[in-house]
Amino acid sequence: MHRKIRDIITNTIVLIVFLISLGPSVGLASPKIEPQRVVLNNGITLLVVETHTLPMVNISVAVKTGAIYDPPGKGGVANLTATLLDEGTKTRTSRQIAEEIDFIGGRLSTSGGTDYSSASLVVLKKDINTGLNLLSDILLNPAFPEDEVERKKKETLAGIMSDKDDPGSIASKAFYKAVFAGHPYGAPAEGDEESVVKISREDIVSFYERYYKPNNAIMVVVGDVDLKEATSLIETYFRPWKKGEIQFPDIPPVEKLKKRDSILIDKNITQANILLGHTGLSRDNPDFYAVHVMNYILGGGGFSSRLTKEIRDNKGLAYSVHSRFDINKYPGAFVVEVQTKNESAREAIDGILSELKRIRKERVSDEELKEAQDYLTGSFPLKLDTNAKIGSYLVFIEYYNLGLDYLDQYARYIETVTKDDIIRVAQKYIDAENFAIVAVAKQEKAGLMEKEQP
Repeated sequence: MHRKIRDIITNTIVLIVFLISLGPSVGLASPKIEPQRVVLNNGITLLVVETHTLPMVNISVAVKTGAIYDPPGKGGVANLTATLLDEGTKTRTSRQIAEEIDFIGGRLSTSGGTDYSSASLVVLKKDINTGLNLLSDILLNPAFPEDEVERKKKETLAGIMSDKDDPGSIASKAFYKAVFAGHPYGAPAEGDEESVVKISREDIVSFYERYYKPNNAIMVVVGDVDLKEATSLIETYFRPWKKGEIQFPDIPPVEKLKKRDSILIDKNITQANILLGHTGLSRDNPDFYAVHVMNYILGGGGFSSRLTKEIRDNKGLAYSVHSRFDINKYPGAFVVEVQTKNESAREAIDGILSELKRIRKERVSDEELKEAQDYLTGSFPLKLDTNAKIGSYLVFIEYYNLGLDYLDQYARYIETVTKDDIIRVAQKYIDAENFAIVAVAKQEKAGLMEKEQP
């Protein structure tokens, strides 16, 4: 009994320390983040950042495969593969995995993605061996039990069915399908109700065996370890993971829209959900930084952006309107999103198009440029203010080949953008004539049917 009480007290303390570690400023305790990079014998790309503020270790893992590699007609395989990793291994059940990580007050999770799939581990330094034993087990020895596969499929299908009642989800799925016709980015990462039903355990095992190789993985270790210790630990626990040749399927090119495409979906709601846009650019495009600044001015800068000032403040048509360029391996989407009353849908669309044309024709002001640059450089450290954020961001940097000096160079990339750059990239990457527009609304009140049909 005394031992049980002692264990409860110990685990409570561990949990408190763990929760503290999730708070702000963990990553910023060190005056400078200096990642170190090595490639292990089995091909794992390992990045290590020492932070000794707390006796914690965060490990972020990316396997460079995602929904873009789903087999034809089997959309959702990559997502299911990733989410099932911690649902049972050759030696542990899903319950045993959950109980073991909970006992040490740690956190272990997995998730699918469009370009890559992820896993993460957070533990106290003293429990690093237990944590790595679990992490390596789910990555190297997943069993994909048939009952867990069926349970996850049912969960996924329930989420897909639930999305059918959500105007925002309806609009988003219709938009990406229109913009990326014939490309994997046009399909939801979780699949659809037809594709998920077709997925078998064999599909998942085959996907895992094809792509889950150490030479296709990135690992980032952040916390109370140095490079030598981290390397030794990863090599010890992941030595059985054997590298292998990977044959990636061909991905079709992203085609630009060549006309205006309207998808008007009738739903008995009071607020019209509108998405407007087209293909954008890939993350490795050298124009990315100028586009990033330009989009802040256009609609990515919250209350200071042009779209917000025009659509929200001047016209009073919506509480929120924003634009973004998706970050992807291949050219993602440029999209403007707004919710407005059915009756003001046309006016909101016209206002958005007016701002798109304006940023293509008129140079931004000195004040707009400076405000965008000051915000983007000033807020950048907030992306790195916890160990977890540092780990995730370094995965991002490595995956998109941005270079280990990216953290130091980012401010310069933003600050060297000029007004000439802004208008150049606006004209190149924003098209106010050829785009897709999706409006989920009470169409009778929105009055878009006649005018919006191509």
